[in-house]
Amino acid sequence: MFRTQIYLTENERKGLLLLAKELGRHQSALIREAIDLFIQNKLKEKRKKKSALHAAAGIWAEREDLPDFQQIREEFDR
Repeated sequence: MFRTQIYLTENERKGLLLLAKELGRHQSALIREAIDLFIQNKLKEKRKKKSALHAAAGIWAEREDLPDFQQIREEFDR
């Protein structure tokens, strides 16, 4: 484990002390647990976004009603 320091607001500090006392756990353990949950949630969000992008890939591939985008791009390049 690595030691680090953080700054807490007065409300965060009071809430952490209260929760640690109620749960009978150390503040450091609660902080580590909160960080672990934060990381898990962020990674889950990232995987969810990536999955949505993969699911959307090629959804217009078979459409016949779309204009020729290559031709439109060439017109802008002139």
